[in-house]
Amino acid sequence: MMFKQELIQHLQSQQEVPRVREFLVTDINNDYIAWLNDPVVVQYSNQRFIEHSYESCRAYFNNMQSSDNAFLAIVDPLLGHVGTMTVYINHHHATADIGILLGNKDAWGKGIATQAWCLVLEALKKVPYLRKITAGTLACNESMIRLALRSGMCADGQRHAQEIVDGVAVDILFFAYYCDENE
Repeated sequence: MMFKQELIQHLQSQQEVPRVREFLVTDINNDYIAWLNDPVVVQYSNQRFIEHSYESCRAYFNNMQSSDNAFLAIVDPLLGHVGTMTVYINHHHATADIGILLGNKDAWGKGIATQAWCLVLEALKKVPYLRKITAGTLACNESMIRLALRSGMCADGQRHAQEIVDGVAVDILFFAYYCDENE
């Protein structure tokens, strides 16, 4: 659990807006569950294949709590809790994989996702044993591609025709930040 504690500590020391903090069990509420069940919000996520309930969200929360992976909440000062981020750590390979879901549509297009992403990326860069930070998205998710590139990540691979979106095979694009090369 050292990684998660270290990441949370770095995030708590930042006074940026929006705030990124540890996701709490009290964050599992009707709004959060509605985001996960909104086909527009999850259109590029495999969450679109799952019907979410309080119980399924609590099971995911418990799983993340019992691991060294980080489950984070994005909190805007005006809109409140607007989204989530995940960081999956692989200690064997010294990598961390980031994901983001901006669930509150009122927060879309305001730069909140980019700001939160960059806060987490900067905090991860301070974890001394990480050598690579990664992310992936569908090729049709233009907002996520822009976010990854704006944050300083570079293209890191592609899986051709990997997933189906609206009946069409779509590539998955991978992005990375190489910690050793950017110091």
